[in-house]
Amino acid sequence: MARGGKKVIYVIGIGPGSTDYLSVKALNLIKNCEVVVGYKTYVNLIKQLLTNQQVFTTGMRGEVERCHKALQLASLGKTVALVSGGDAGVYGMAGLMNEIVIKQGSDIKVEVIPGITSANAAAASLGAALMHDYVTISLSDLLTDWDVISKRLHCAGEGDFVVAIYNPKSKGRATHINKAQQILLQYKSPNTPVGIVRNAKRDQQEIEITDLANMCECEINMSTMVIVGNSKSYIHGNKLITPRGYSY
Repeated sequence: MARGGKKVIYVIGIGPGSTDYLSVKALNLIKNCEVVVGYKTYVNLIKQLLTNQQVFTTGMRGEVERCHKALQLASLGKTVALVSGGDAGVYGMAGLMNEIVIKQGSDIKVEVIPGITSANAAAASLGAALMHDYVTISLSDLLTDWDVISKRLHCAGEGDFVVAIYNPKSKGRATHINKAQQILLQYKSPNTPVGIVRNAKRDQQEIEITDLANMCECEINMSTMVIVGNSKSYIHGNKLITPRGYSY
């Protein structure tokens, strides 16, 4: 597993969770590694791939603990897969794992295996929502101050970007999506198309097509991706289309 005998931690994006959307490399690494480390909800999504592997899981907010465990086990010569939902490099575990290895001066290699992030999964389900310039913005203020998030929403609205909103709502952040809506309404038409996708590309997937004025009336939770179109985006049937600009 480790190249040339060098110790490696594989940080693997598992996408939506189904093996249908898992890359061949990610699939093989998970099957053949000695240890799988991850958030318990994500590990449960790939439990059919786990046979004789040692498994270490934590609950929410256990990211630092998981990275330290992965580093500890890799230091012992174990082949370690640190799994992350979606793409490990998009609000995932890749950044933290790299930071910890660098801070500790470890010679362990961190190899990131990409996965399908929620924005891309949701956009595919909507049709073609991200065909032009877009930004991703997380509404979670656990690690980023709301003032910074607000500034980024203003910039995205002023720039007429398609906006893919991660972590739109939780029990502790019930009104952040309303604040985001009000900021974007300063720049975008109330009729701007919005796609609401819950559990994108999972068996429980649900889709609602609405507009910016009414998006907060939809069911939105932590498993939801909200994609707000740009001034050229339009709705056709159950699809949200953002034109690239081709003549045809």
